[in-house]
Amino acid sequence: MSDPASHPVIERIERAVARIEKAAAARAYSADRIARRHAALRERMEEAVQALDELLAREDAKR
Repeated sequence: MSDPASHPVIERIERAVARIEKAAAARAYSADRIARRHAALRERMEEAVQALDELLAREDAKR
């Protein structure tokens, strides 16, 4: 009698599940990377806006 774990259909399913898990992990990594880049960009933009606000305030104070 053949071992059910070595059935070709089961092997194909296991390979498919492994591919899905790999793709899901890659997507999660990519989403995390994008979130980190977004946070860094947002911080830099906040700093730039703050610097502009300070510059405008100084110019208004001179008038």
